Amino acid sequence: MSDTLQPDVEHLIAGPDGRLRCPWHGNLPDYLAYHDGEWGRPVSDDARLFEKIVLEGFQSGLSWLTILRKRENFRAAFAGFDIAAVAAFTPADVERLVADAGIIRHRGKIVSAINNARRALELQREYGSLAAFFWSHEPKPSARPVRVTWDWARANPTSEASHAISKALKKRGWTFVGPTTVYAFCQAMGLVNDHIEGCCVRDAVEAERRAFIRPV
Repeated sequence: MSDTLQPDVEHLIAGPDGRLRCPWHGNLPDYLAYHDGEWGRPVSDDARLFEKIVLEGFQSGLSWLTILRKRENFRAAFAGFDIAAVAAFTPADVERLVADAGIIRHRGKIVSAINNARRALELQREYGSLAAFFWSHEPKPSARPVRVTWDWARANPTSEASHAISKALKKRGWTFVGPTTVYAFCQAMGLVNDHIEGCCVRDAVEAERRAFIRPV
């Protein structure tokens, strides 16, 4: 925690280990592990980025916890989110996925995931990698709050960057990539650090972001 910024004591919650954290994980073991080990830590691997943007699309209208608890099923169903493999899925794969009780059986979102894999291949050819595209939109420090609080985070479900990314993706034919979905993706993949002030993970995430080599 910064020496000059006060913790958001009103909203921090103590975990089983007594350490203070963001409130959204509710101390559910799997959600807590995701909060501590993944959320906000910078990612440059294209398969992980593609997985997350697809799963954020599936999450629309649902809770992330629902998707998180089905994530291994999604990985099995979508070839480990290998972009080229998903891009090659056929109508038979669509029917297979619609029948898969282990995932969210929403035909529109399944078709969207396959379409987005094909668009992702195009984006890789254009930028060299998905990572280079996404990280080129990382917001400047001046666009970020000095102090991240729970109230600020709840009042800002989108950002200028998430609108720009959403617009750029939609222009290239992506679907289920609205600015709210994209901002959740940015939070999870470390393009921003939205762990609230005083969260025991915030400083570690910020250190990873400082050491992270941005893809170009």
